Amino acid sequence: MSHPSPSSPAPRRVAVVGAGMVGLATAWFLQERGADVTVLDRQGVAAGASWGNAGWLTPGLATPLPEPAVLRYGVRAVLSPSSPVYVPLRPDPRLLSFLTRFARNSTAARWKRAMSAMVPINGHALDAFDALAAGGVDSRTHEATPFLAAYRTSTERRTLLEELEHIRAAGQSIEFDTLTGDEARTTEPLLGPAVGAAIRLHGQRYIDPGDYVHALAEAVRARGGHIVTGATVTDLRDEREGVVLHTAEHGGRSFDAVVLATGTWLNHLARRAGVRAAVRAGRGYSFSVKSDHVPSGPVYFPAQRVACTPLGDRLRVAGMMEFRAPGAALDPRRIAAIVEAVRPLLPGLDLDSRADEWVGSRPVTADGLPLIGRTRSPRVFAAGGHGMWGVTLGPATGRLLAESVMTGRTPPELAPFDPLR
Repeated sequence: MSHPSPSSPAPRRVAVVGAGMVGLATAWFLQERGADVTVLDRQGVAAGASWGNAGWLTPGLATPLPEPAVLRYGVRAVLSPSSPVYVPLRPDPRLLSFLTRFARNSTAARWKRAMSAMVPINGHALDAFDALAAGGVDSRTHEATPFLAAYRTSTERRTLLEELEHIRAAGQSIEFDTLTGDEARTTEPLLGPAVGAAIRLHGQRYIDPGDYVHALAEAVRARGGHIVTGATVTDLRDEREGVVLHTAEHGGRSFDAVVLATGTWLNHLARRAGVRAAVRAGRGYSFSVKSDHVPSGPVYFPAQRVACTPLGDRLRVAGMMEFRAPGAALDPRRIAAIVEAVRPLLPGLDLDSRADEWVGSRPVTADGLPLIGRTRSPRVFAAGGHGMWGVTLGPATGRLLAESVMTGRTPPELAPFDPLR
């Protein structure tokens, strides 16, 4: 869809709504281009999906969520609380409509088109983290040496091997090799005898997401940015003097431009700027366990959809996809499902001594592509809908979107993510 051409000079005062990875990275790169930035969040820094996720920086795996494997789930499976993908049975016509469109986008042909759209922005992912590090963000990114995807059998492994070949065919660089179960255990002794095959991915990284996003917030503050927490933005109005944001706590304030990076809640304000694409909550769960031996890199169990990340002396165990209201309470059955899925694969972990049980809402779109760019207003921009890849692609999104906000030009990498599509 075409957009109005901006006729005003580069904005000076820019508001970013949302203090997660995407919002704060956008704020930082806006500062790089000279903007005076204010970040507003109704809760606080990293209060949403940016805190408890796996923290992977894996552009090699950043693929559209609607994929052919989704179509292999039967209705009975997705209605089970122990299923990796869970849809609670309740009357919700909007959710049913969203899931119908999600399923239509889960064909091989549509996945390949969407994957081709992801490749260019994926290529910026790690460079954008390096730019933040060079600019003083005081939190490490860790090389994933190794990064293992583990399976019970080599037959189970075929699905990811085929997907990796499709990723390569789409033009994305990804290096990997295959391991037997014994080779996988030699590489990572925490894996149990139930693991019979693995894939070792190269060139990926990981972070402690909560620590990283807080460090990013401190970097924004150190450069003169303002981060206002406890600010519930209730309305957005594009008026002659600027874009006016109204908050429940502080009234209205005008800005030259506004970026909406509110994750699962993107639609609330973005609809006022003409964005009609739905963003739904694909909730994920996590917890942590202490271990005498913590893996030296992430471990992924694709068949169980469970991700494990070393964070200090603990292992964060995360997974599941649950389509439920973002504010719903944590469902202990989902934590139990993760535990039972990985217990045979990680027999050395005391999975019953858990801490930090958490649920967070990933912002999911029906076509699997994020919404990044100018809205109906040339002064209002959207940045959300990244699904499981908000941490991986947050800085790349921020870097490219800051260019668009400050120059009025849309980088070609963002063209497929038009919020008005």
